[in-house]
Amino acid sequence: MFYYSQRLEMKAQVADAFIAKFQLTPDEMNLLRGTKDEPITEDFFKALGRVKQIHDDVKILLRTNQQRAGLEIMEQMALLQETSYERLYRWTQNECRTLTQESCDISPVLAQAMEALQDRPVLYKYTLDEFGTARRSAVVRGFIDALTRGGLGGTPRPIEMHSHDPLRYVGDMLAWLHQATASEKEHLEAMLKLVTIQGVEENIQEVVGHITEGVCRPLKVRIEQVIVAEPGAVLLYKISNLLKFYHHTISGIVGNSAATLLTTIEEMHLLSKKIFFNSLSLHASKLMDKVELPPPDLGPSSALNQTLNLLREVLASHDSSVVPLDARQADFVQVLSCVLDPLLQMCTMSASNLGTADMATFMVNSLYMMKTTLALFEFTDKRLEMLQFQIEAHLDTLINEQASYVLTRAGLSYIYNSVQQHKPEQGPLSNLPSMDSVSLKVAMAQFDRYLSAPDSLLMSQLNFLLSATVKEQIIKQSTELVCRAYSELYAAVMDPSNEYKDPETILHRSPHQVQALLS
Repeated sequence: MFYYSQRLEMKAQVADAFIAKFQLTPDEMNLLRGTKDEPITEDFFKALGRVKQIHDDVKILLRTNQQRAGLEIMEQMALLQETSYERLYRWTQNECRTLTQESCDISPVLAQAMEALQDRPVLYKYTLDEFGTARRSAVVRGFIDALTRGGLGGTPRPIEMHSHDPLRYVGDMLAWLHQATASEKEHLEAMLKLVTIQGVEENIQEVVGHITEGVCRPLKVRIEQVIVAEPGAVLLYKISNLLKFYHHTISGIVGNSAATLLTTIEEMHLLSKKIFFNSLSLHASKLMDKVELPPPDLGPSSALNQTLNLLREVLASHDSSVVPLDARQADFVQVLSCVLDPLLQMCTMSASNLGTADMATFMVNSLYMMKTTLALFEFTDKRLEMLQFQIEAHLDTLINEQASYVLTRAGLSYIYNSVQQHKPEQGPLSNLPSMDSVSLKVAMAQFDRYLSAPDSLLMSQLNFLLSATVKEQIIKQSTELVCRAYSELYAAVMDPSNEYKDPETILHRSPHQVQALLS
């Protein structure tokens, strides 16, 4: 009798253990089935976990002689799982639909729900779509409110109040979207933080792309209005760089997921850049339409100064920290060719009716201004080289003109030319007209006056040169030419074949002495 009771007790224990292992409690059943309005709690996920565990454990029975019981339990758990997931999906869907405020609070339960739903890819995807739709409308509404109503209590002020200031207007819109994009990514990360399946990052990027797509049209319309109104080359360039910056920054947050938003920003960047270059080209063509005469002081014309100021502002506005090196270099090259080539052409045309020295002085001053403007910026080396080459060509002209000026006024021009052109078959140099000893002595007296005050024989044009260094260079090199001319004259007079009597009395200074006096 004792044996039977012991056996019955053992069977009861086994049955209890079986039920405990393979059956849910009534409370757990109620939690999973729930009612439509009943909230999902932490206990729901514990019960759902228990169903999954039973579903996995029951496979052991299928390997024993209890297959029928195992199959029944498995079927029961499978049905219960589907019911639970359906309820969880409905609850999660409703939760997502409520997230339409600008500030979005992701509850821990919602994160758990997404963790559970990852086992049902279709429901998981539908939930993400629902979240994306709700947040999309919230972001669009938030953007429109920021544009037209501003913040609570009017702070910050509506963005459209700054529409008269194109750079701030565009900057404020992009800054708002940048913040919104970052926030939406954070919301999704909070919601999916417990999800372990592959592709979560892709899910986040895709949903952020969908959310931000809604603001593209209102953004595009407003930025287009600003750009097409042509606020001026400098502002257009700044707007272009601002758009480039935010494209770079937003893509840094969400990769290329917010594809439509990034495409819109890129389109606006390209449009602003196109209008900017159109504006520069128009400015350049106007330079050629009305070429000014050089000013009396042979300095840069007002058109040149205005254009260089424009160029300086454009190049200075380029924020090197955000634009890749190669793109920045390409921009600079394009800007420089768009502005400098017409400028050079304008200067050449402007100077075309001037005398040789005046033209060279005007061109040196103009080129010098261009060079000093470009020297402040990167990627201008090739242009600087080209400008320097052109400056040197005009400097050669001025050096020769200054040397001729000195030789003419110091009485050596005719004598020097006679020496240069003299050929032995013409006979002695002293027999040529105005090359006799008396004429040379008169000329030397005049030359001595120059030697005593060399600065008295400077072309007036040299005083108009903007660069003191350039002026010194011209004086130095033209003086060298004068010394060279004197050396040739000295050699000719001292040459016995030219039959000058007592040549030392005619030229009482050696070339070395003349050079010492002029250096």
